[in-house]
Amino acid sequence: MITWGISANSHDAALAVFKSGELVFASHSERFSGLKNDPHLNTKLIDYARQWGEPDKVVWYEKPIKKTFRQLVAGQGWHWHENNIKYYLSAHGITCAIEYSDHHRSHASAGYYTSGFVDASVLCIDSIGEFETLSIWQGSADRLDRFYSQGYPHSIGLWYSAMTQRIGLTPNEDEYILMGMAAYGNPHRLFSDILDDFVKFVKAPYVEFKHNLHRGCKWWRPDLNTEQDSYDIAAATQAVYEFILEELLKYTAEYLPSKNLVLMGGCALNCAANSIAHKYFDCVWIMPNPGDAGSALGSVLSKWNTHIEWPGPYLGYNIQRPYPIKPVIEELKYNKIVGVANGAAEYGPRALGNRSLLADPRGSDVKDLVNDIKQRQRFRPFAPAILAEHAHEYFDGATGPYMQFTAMCKRPDLYPAIVHADGTSRVQTVSKTDNPGFRRLLEAWHAETGCPMLLNTSLNIKGQPMVNTEQHARDFATHYGVKVY
Repeated sequence: MITWGISANSHDAALAVFKSGELVFASHSERFSGLKNDPHLNTKLIDYARQWGEPDKVVWYEKPIKKTFRQLVAGQGWHWHENNIKYYLSAHGITCAIEYSDHHRSHASAGYYTSGFVDASVLCIDSIGEFETLSIWQGSADRLDRFYSQGYPHSIGLWYSAMTQRIGLTPNEDEYILMGMAAYGNPHRLFSDILDDFVKFVKAPYVEFKHNLHRGCKWWRPDLNTEQDSYDIAAATQAVYEFILEELLKYTAEYLPSKNLVLMGGCALNCAANSIAHKYFDCVWIMPNPGDAGSALGSVLSKWNTHIEWPGPYLGYNIQRPYPIKPVIEELKYNKIVGVANGAAEYGPRALGNRSLLADPRGSDVKDLVNDIKQRQRFRPFAPAILAEHAHEYFDGATGPYMQFTAMCKRPDLYPAIVHADGTSRVQTVSKTDNPGFRRLLEAWHAETGCPMLLNTSLNIKGQPMVNTEQHARDFATHYGVKVY
């Protein structure tokens, strides 16, 4: 039995393949099409997925009829033709049976059924599903029951995206840039203004906004138009989000019995805020692809209602060759920077060693060098990948294998390339089981230099998807002058 889970026709499309109950493949559409945040399926992705056989069933990640009515209520018009998923899939040559899952149940299922927790509280925060914008769930054994739900237009995710647009960034794409900009701003200057102007009240679990922000808020405070104003807006936005998130976490911990938390939805990509969860829960799991693309996986699990063994995030296009330890170290020693495109690509937005641009974190010039290659703003931070057993020596705070939390760096003077302006780092720990090839590389680098970490960022240029195939890797090396192994 082959089942495909699909999230598409909105933004950041993805496809997951289950064969005989095992997750064997999952990837973002953009990796095959080359179009960043590609909302649609494409022939290359579908053909690659077909190597496991034709699907017997597709599970779609949301319910199109409910979505169509919400679009009508929101004043977007009647979009049933675009939301006719049977027609949409048939245009891609997919004609098998189709089932549908609720958008937020797909999120919750993707997290809970991969968590390994027998019991858990599940908190999902995103922009919007069909109508839902926030949901809380109780997981027990293989049951997942909705405890609370909040609907459109009151949406934490829509508000954060609107503030992203307000400072000149692209909504539904650049929220992580706003998060990075926050470290350069004064959160106190505009905290009360943003809270008072946008949030009617926060009485957890209910969060009510004063405006429908589906179309953004470019109208807000046109007098704030300098670069520092943008930094201060970003800082205050991040602070308000963290305030709201903490209220929701406190509520969830108080009213649900489990001390395990699963955090899902697009807002779970906010690594600067995620560490707050550890104040209220003993264990926290964020599936490495918590946004809509991760619901390709979650849609299927929402129908099965059973835990699966999490195989790790290395589920995409597979470049089958030995992990290039010796040439990578030599290139790092002499040129400080090198690309790796090896093994199965990561499913999710973070490069975790298989589609990575790696650099020596010790040089004072390395951060600017990497940002220049990637054509990003120079304020943008980079993450360290570190041997797991050494993490506590260099970082104070929450860490994990998927770059989902920030921790204070104890020696920013020694490792300036992986420290943000606020002194934090988004740490990736690498154990013996997380990624054996990448682990061996870090071990060899440590033995050679005494440094147990590398700067690790995605192998891509700003505005482009990560390198996916062998040809993509060759093109990257040719165009940007960085060797890729």
